[in-house]
Amino acid sequence: MEFSEKAVDFLVIGGGVAGLRAAIELSSEGSVLVLTKDKSTESNTGYAQGGIAVALSDEDEVRIHYDDTIKAGNGLCNEESARIMVEEGPQYILELISWGAEFDKEESKLSFTQEAAHTRRRILHSHGDSTGKEIDRALISKARSFNSISRYDFSFTLDLIIEDGICVGASVLRKGEVINIYAKAIILATGGAGQIFSRTTNPMISTGDGIAIAYRAGALVKDIEFIQFHPTTLFAPGAPPFLLSEAMRGEGALLKNIHGECFMTEYHEMLELAPRDTVTRAIVSEMVKTSTNHVFLDLKHLDKNFAKKRFPLIYKTCLQYDIDITEDMIPVSPAAHYIMGGVSTNLHGETTIKGLFAAGEVACTGIHGANRLASNSLLEGLVFGARAGKRAIEYASGREKQKITGGTGHLNDDKVREPETEDFELEKIRSSLRQVMWKKAGIIRCNKSLSEAAKWLRHKEHVLETPLLNRRVFELKNMLTTANLIVASALLRKGSLGAHYRSDFIEKGENWQKHTACAAGKDTFWTD
Repeated sequence: MEFSEKAVDFLVIGGGVAGLRAAIELSSEGSVLVLTKDKSTESNTGYAQGGIAVALSDEDEVRIHYDDTIKAGNGLCNEESARIMVEEGPQYILELISWGAEFDKEESKLSFTQEAAHTRRRILHSHGDSTGKEIDRALISKARSFNSISRYDFSFTLDLIIEDGICVGASVLRKGEVINIYAKAIILATGGAGQIFSRTTNPMISTGDGIAIAYRAGALVKDIEFIQFHPTTLFAPGAPPFLLSEAMRGEGALLKNIHGECFMTEYHEMLELAPRDTVTRAIVSEMVKTSTNHVFLDLKHLDKNFAKKRFPLIYKTCLQYDIDITEDMIPVSPAAHYIMGGVSTNLHGETTIKGLFAAGEVACTGIHGANRLASNSLLEGLVFGARAGKRAIEYASGREKQKITGGTGHLNDDKVREPETEDFELEKIRSSLRQVMWKKAGIIRCNKSLSEAAKWLRHKEHVLETPLLNRRVFELKNMLTTANLIVASALLRKGSLGAHYRSDFIEKGENWQKHTACAAGKDTFWTD
């Protein structure tokens, strides 16, 4: 195994909306290196269909967007974080448009749709249902216009480098070589952890890496038990759980059980546009009642040309599995989608480790509380990616470029070795982990199921000591670490709130307004 060292002014780990926006902010203040785990366009951002929520329409107000966000979060939102997002959001959207992002319009005005728990039509969308790809395209294009920003694609971050309690860089696996990259400030923007569950809308890269490496380095992780499961993903033979945008229900699509009966009237007054956690559990309830593994999403009553134009990607994808959304009801079931918790940060993206910042899904700003309001994630990435960049500049001001010291925090030959053959046992553990988390720590939990998951995870602790060095092994380590944090936090929260639902504690519980916290070397605990 080859080892080398490199120094830059700023290191950004992750190339989605938060990481790119941070990199653009940093570009005028020194050299910026953006690490992406896969190709440059592969991130959770690119898979976001529905859109980006922002109060820009004539019928909307920032205050109403704020109220909807707080209500969806079930009383656990950080109100100041939410206020900052909705107030600063419009300027960043307009900035994005000025950089070339194209959103759908009706004549000369921006076109807005509505999604669950929103009381106004405030969801901007692009090319019907490819909003994330368009935002990604615009940000990548803008980032490429700066000579100060460089990229290492197909670069897997193994661990952070900590010296004297300060984050000074990261150990990165790239092209069979470990590079210890040093920087004045490091920004984590690695996205989520949906691949921990057997059904997920997330791409293969979403294995909880940022959460795990930050936790190992000593950072505080908060509210990690709050996993949002998207209600409607494609359930068809041979099909992955492809996301079927909430905007479909916003445009009038109906949920029906296998008998063709609408059922949301039994669960919530907002029907198909109830909060995501409510809709998800309603679908699970109907699946149990009817002894099946799916329900249907029906938009056959909508104009065919409208449906094709409004949801072109969904239309084409479903056709690949012999489903015409204009003529057939679409079989759907829930899948893991988004983590509300993550690496704890303040309003400026600062983590509990000096020199380390975080933004986007990997971070816990407290905006989403116990249940994220639909389409707030891309907006959070823009706003807090920029804010993390600004604060990183302040932090790095006056600091010399980090010296290449070969400090004790980096990886070396004593800690790693290359695998000689493919380890099928580790792949089996990975598959089993995803099944265990889906069945035991998924949409509906209880002490028995969570305890069984915790026991299974304890029996796999030996994997965390495996010295083999490749992406798959380290991903598995990160998945196990993040899964442990989720289960421990879910066990601590003896109550049901938002996306965290316990069948044995259906009330909120006495500590419902507090936050769960995880720190290396400590048992999971409560914090304000």
